[in-house]
Amino acid sequence: MSDLSTATDLDARLERHRVELTGYCYRMLGSAFEAEDAVQDTLVRAWRSYEKFEGRSSLRSWLYRIATNVCLDMLSASGKRARPMDLTAPQTASSAVLNSRPEVTWLEPVPDARVLPSVDDPAETAVARESVRLAFVAALQHLPPRQRAVLILREVLAWKASEVAELLGTTVASVNSALQRARSTLAESEPRASDAADPLSEAQQRLLARYVEAFEGYDMTALTALLHEDATLSMPPYDLWLRGHEDIVAWHVGPGHGCRGSRLVPTVANGTPAFGQYRASGPGGRHEPWSLQVVEISDGKIVGLNAFLDTARWFPLFGLPEQLDD
Repeated sequence: MSDLSTATDLDARLERHRVELTGYCYRMLGSAFEAEDAVQDTLVRAWRSYEKFEGRSSLRSWLYRIATNVCLDMLSASGKRARPMDLTAPQTASSAVLNSRPEVTWLEPVPDARVLPSVDDPAETAVARESVRLAFVAALQHLPPRQRAVLILREVLAWKASEVAELLGTTVASVNSALQRARSTLAESEPRASDAADPLSEAQQRLLARYVEAFEGYDMTALTALLHEDATLSMPPYDLWLRGHEDIVAWHVGPGHGCRGSRLVPTVANGTPAFGQYRASGPGGRHEPWSLQVVEISDGKIVGLNAFLDTARWFPLFGLPEQLDD
């Protein structure tokens, strides 16, 4: 076999693991873009050192070992990612202050296709989607990096304790201890529950259709009826967040009144429904990108509206149009 054929075969073998590795790195790092960088670094390292790979473990395990080391190095050089709710107390619409923080502060959304490989088992698919929810990934950021790796490998990817111990170069007892501590920490910062949304149930489809109608029509009475009384609204890169349907509606008719006349384009992010929001920008019916809305639903109500405003980053990643015209 020629060197070219061998190289092409290795490329294909490595590439088959890209999506699952990106999902792993995303859970570790909380950033879609950093996760892709980490995976690219992982595959380059694997390519360069493949001749030293002696086959004592599977190629997949070897790649996860490299990816873990890459993520641990990246985490040692940067702080943990967060949501506004992790950093400040809720404000009220009447006293809200828009304080912007750097991009590296924020937990980032991610398209499902980038991090969730296709599998035939519906139960496995459900676990995978649950494990990339914004609330769950935010909770992971509270864990020390090695505990984070242990919990993801054991609880999300269903690795055996012995496999994780080999990957991390430690003992099974150490892995079990780290998992116990990680579970305890997560229990203290219990992620808010949200319903599975893929495929959407008929009730969820109706709820989202009503949300689009209410938001695009700027019908605040209808919007209020869809929101849980303790629903939250956040808007990274601002650390402002609001709690309760009254303050959310007051924000939309007050400081956020520029959203009137917006249009919404559906997409999916972090295993949950999402929309590209386009605000009216002037004559001719043109609408310009304003936010990526990630919507969290529980028990038939909207419990979270997460508006990511850096559309220059998010809209290309999610394949959303640069603008909308009538």
